[in-house]
Amino acid sequence: MVRDLRSKGFAVFEPDDATRNWAQAAWQVAKAVAADPKVQEVNLRHGKTWFVGVDVLPNAPDGSVSGVPLTGPWQDHIAPPAEWHRAQLSIVYPGYPKRDADEGDGNHRYRVTRFAAHVDGLLAIGPDRRRYMQEPHGFILGLPLNQSDAAPLMVWPGSHKIMGQAFRAEIGKRDPKTVDITDAYHAARRAVFGSITPTPVRAAPGQSILLHRHLLHGVGPWGSQDIAPPEGRMIAYFRPEIAPVDWLS
Repeated sequence: MVRDLRSKGFAVFEPDDATRNWAQAAWQVAKAVAADPKVQEVNLRHGKTWFVGVDVLPNAPDGSVSGVPLTGPWQDHIAPPAEWHRAQLSIVYPGYPKRDADEGDGNHRYRVTRFAAHVDGLLAIGPDRRRYMQEPHGFILGLPLNQSDAAPLMVWPGSHKIMGQAFRAEIGKRDPKTVDITDAYHAARRAVFGSITPTPVRAAPGQSILLHRHLLHGVGPWGSQDIAPPEGRMIAYFRPEIAPVDWLS
């Protein structure tokens, strides 16, 4: 697993009882959260085929849900935060990605053909939507909550090396949050697309997925043969923040 994290930028851990118990507890809570009409109003996007769910899972600061602790084999490979934020609850529904009324042709096409490939934490700022690193995540931990192979997580293995090198070259010793990295980011993405084939990552409850913070990743479309439980394909994501200078390292 350590080898995968260093070379590929991601690892999928085998099922274990602790992770399975947490996923079961989180799944019960997640279904209730996602069924709340007020929460849906804020979180449903792309023709109501994606529930973005940032910070909606009401886990405790120690990561536990309903008293079930957040533990697993991934712990040996990360520096855990002093407190865990409320996890993102990412849910995909049949037909993803449909097009929102205000979504441009280019953005929708990118979501379909490139799976909305991105590096987390780079936010579009201002009317020109220039990219700045505003959320320096230390890592991304994905925990599947139900059994589904639909709309898989897509990753570009090894892309964290290309993206990280581009970020360091562009930012240098400046404060990462103040540097417009739009052009360098787009150029690095193009280099990744031209040299690396994306890979679907599928995992079941009890397994865990760990991504490097610079890894290019996205979500594959819902295929005609894809199936999932009635509540949709559910994954909880933790993305704890670190110091900007550590994000760049």
